[in-house]
Amino acid sequence: MLRSYRRENSHIVLGQEGIPADGTVSLGQPLWIDLYNPAPQDNRFVEQLLEISLPTREEMQEIEVSARLYQEDGAEFMTITAVSALESDEPTMSPITFVLKGSSLVTMRYDEPKAFANFVARAQRANAVPVANGEQIMMGLIEALLDRLADALERVGTNIDQVSRQVFRKGKMKAAPSSDDLQLAIEQIGQDGDLLTKVRESLVSINRVLTYHTTVDQQVDKRVTKEAKARTKVLYRDVVALTDQATFLSSKVNFLLDATLGLINLQQNQIIKIFSVAAVVFLPPTLVASIYGMNFEDIPELKWFFGYPWALGLMVLSAIMPYLYFKRRRWL
Repeated sequence: MLRSYRRENSHIVLGQEGIPADGTVSLGQPLWIDLYNPAPQDNRFVEQLLEISLPTREEMQEIEVSARLYQEDGAEFMTITAVSALESDEPTMSPITFVLKGSSLVTMRYDEPKAFANFVARAQRANAVPVANGEQIMMGLIEALLDRLADALERVGTNIDQVSRQVFRKGKMKAAPSSDDLQLAIEQIGQDGDLLTKVRESLVSINRVLTYHTTVDQQVDKRVTKEAKARTKVLYRDVVALTDQATFLSSKVNFLLDATLGLINLQQNQIIKIFSVAAVVFLPPTLVASIYGMNFEDIPELKWFFGYPWALGLMVLSAIMPYLYFKRRRWL
């Protein structure tokens, strides 16, 4: 799908959706062409319009920096990794390519991050966000993506706090977490850790794009306004801050995972200890019962009147003594 936006006063409006019948499109300043899951004819139309060569989906997914950040045909090609469906249990990752040529911007994507819809809704309001050129539109999109990543990190932080309270219960009225609770905690920790991994990868790609774009501006000696420089610097600081927060949350996730697995091991050891103590406690009574259960005629207590209560008492005493010994040594 191809959508083109043009500037009108201090906001953008949808200028064209799809390839026009006559094969032309107005190049109002600035021009933003958004290619979402584009068909081959959409790519060819944009390539002829701006005299550039757009990357394929396979090229966008390459991890080499040289394949994601480069200049060609007088345009800057910058690819980031975006995270979509952040609120769901299965967030997805997909590449988004920004192409800057002059004051025009082209975005190529094969997923629908909510940040794009949020930015378009804001940019269509007067004086909501700067839309003087394609570069400002790109910065606005990156800012919207960062806002979504920040919300995801806040949600992960809340989930981690809840899991921490569940795992490390305190107070006499609160029972220790059961095995089912700990299993659910591990599943939640795994989901949070997977989301953090995706968020950190996206932040790294955005950081590279901002650094590369700033370097290109300096090399070609563009007339970059103070406002544009300040906005880029703010975005860069946001990326660094969010990366630090993601690193901190990752360390908490690893700690919670180790602690949860440790509690599961303690519970298993406690169960094994109970069985071991029970086996030791009932071993002496079993020995007494085995002795008096032998079928020999010359057993001294065989015809003794108090033989039966004596055997019972001896078995009870032999069971109590190991139990008291274990209690005294604080093994129970």
